[in-house]
Amino acid sequence: MPAVRMYCTAVCPYCIAAERLLEQRGVTAIDKIRVDLEPARRIEMTERSGRRTVPQIWIGERHVGGFDDLSALDRAGGLVPLLAT
Repeated sequence: MPAVRMYCTAVCPYCIAAERLLEQRGVTAIDKIRVDLEPARRIEMTERSGRRTVPQIWIGERHVGGFDDLSALDRAGGLVPLLAT
């Protein structure tokens, strides 16, 4: 399973929903980067993703996007195969 990295904050409901969905699909470890605790990491996130909102999720080297993108990928049947690579 590729590494999963998620830029997030403590109280973001979309971050919590993304984590829950990933866990339901078998992800046991998520590298969570708390941009509310480390403001410099928010700048890093924005530069890497081109987006300012959390969560921002990477599976391996692929930027999946936010929760809506993750959920759409799952509904289209693409999340499980991506996690299996």
